[in-house]
Amino acid sequence: MSIPDIKKMTIQERLTTMEHIWDSLCHEDREPESPEWHETILAERKKIMDSPDAKFLTIEQLRERYR
Repeated sequence: MSIPDIKKMTIQERLTTMEHIWDSLCHEDREPESPEWHETILAERKKIMDSPDAKFLTIEQLRERYR
């Protein structure tokens, strides 16, 4: 199925299709492998978090920031 074919579907049809796909993935016997670049990104983020200059926000502070 191509993007133009998908765009011909109604929003409800697309959402239903996504739900079916997600459900089928949730019931697989094995987990999909993460791409190698995920490990690089996670390592970079951990390095930032472990830095003495790291600043953390509470959930409430984060919500305030984006209101």
